[in-house]
Amino acid sequence: MVNQDVKNSAGNLCLHLIGNLNHFIGATMGNSGYVRQRDLEFSLKNIPVEELTKQIDTTIVTIETTLKSLTEADLQKEYKRRVFEDTMTTEYFLVHLTMHLAYHLGQINYHRRLLDN
Repeated sequence: MVNQDVKNSAGNLCLHLIGNLNHFIGATMGNSGYVRQRDLEFSLKNIPVEELTKQIDTTIVTIETTLKSLTEADLQKEYKRRVFEDTMTTEYFLVHLTMHLAYHLGQINYHRRLLDN
């Protein structure tokens, strides 16, 4: 649900987080073969909760598998993609992804409270 204060629904933010984590952790770090379709993360609508839950569960498995495979040396390597202007370690980029996740989870919670009124 959206209104004038909420531009992206919780479902779209969920799809965005799933795409982001599967791309940057699963595909880039874990060679999962995931192909991101970022535009769909914001344009798809009315995805059933059960489907979102299934995608979340699959993403969790991908993240756990990938992170368990990383060594301390892997974490200190330069991240494969230049996401920002400066280079960074994989470890630093994982912290960035954690903050991105936390930001959007907070946004989803804020939207929930706005729309419950």
